[in-house]
Amino acid sequence: MTDEADVLARLRVPRFPRAAGYDPRWVVENQMGPNPLWLVEWLWPAVDLPPGSRVLDLGCGKALTSIFLAREYGVRVVAADLWVPPGDNWRRIRAAGCADTVLPVHTEAHDLRFAEEYFDAVVSIDAYEYFGTADTYLPYLARFVRPGGVVAIAEVGLTAELDDLPDHLRPYWRPDFWQWKSAAWWRRHWQRSGVVDVEVADQLEDGWRLWLRWEEVRLALDSDAPRGVADMLRADAGRHLGFVRVIARTR
Repeated sequence: MTDEADVLARLRVPRFPRAAGYDPRWVVENQMGPNPLWLVEWLWPAVDLPPGSRVLDLGCGKALTSIFLAREYGVRVVAADLWVPPGDNWRRIRAAGCADTVLPVHTEAHDLRFAEEYFDAVVSIDAYEYFGTADTYLPYLARFVRPGGVVAIAEVGLTAELDDLPDHLRPYWRPDFWQWKSAAWWRRHWQRSGVVDVEVADQLEDGWRLWLRWEEVRLALDSDAPRGVADMLRADAGRHLGFVRVIARTR
């Protein structure tokens, strides 16, 4: 019999000491993708904004990333999502002691109702690929960030663009996976927009192993969960899949 506590303990990774301080059960129960706290802890130190900064967490899901940003880095967060009702997120936010620092809102990424230049930063964790690949999107989004502010993403991505699909990925690939892009792709895409200067565009070292660890924990806790992503990661072994981050400053 699998010991659930031992399984969950696999999500406490020394590389991410802040994330390790959170109940892994809470993270798993509210997950909408690979461990979002790991991705924030990888991303935010390179963002380097002071406590009190105004941050839009775009595509926040169940607001785990918003809570983490507020508690760990002292920023004020607008937790924006289309699919998760803000009332549901508000209950999690209050329970986490962040009622004064995190505001949940319902919004669509192409219909943002904020003052222009209001935010010091926009972050998006494992969500930007769903709405941000069009050439016109970053110029739109950057309007809501002050000059010299930050746009930053961390998400599933590729080591390099795929001209064709490798045979070992074909059994597992879904059409929506084509939204995954490499750090180099994002750098070119953002830089040519003319509204930001890209400061960081890179991959997380051994990110695929962390992603696989996440999938293995999820499968150990729910034997009926789909196995395709875990099997795909094993077959790929880091050749094409992992995590990417991109950080830019608005002009």
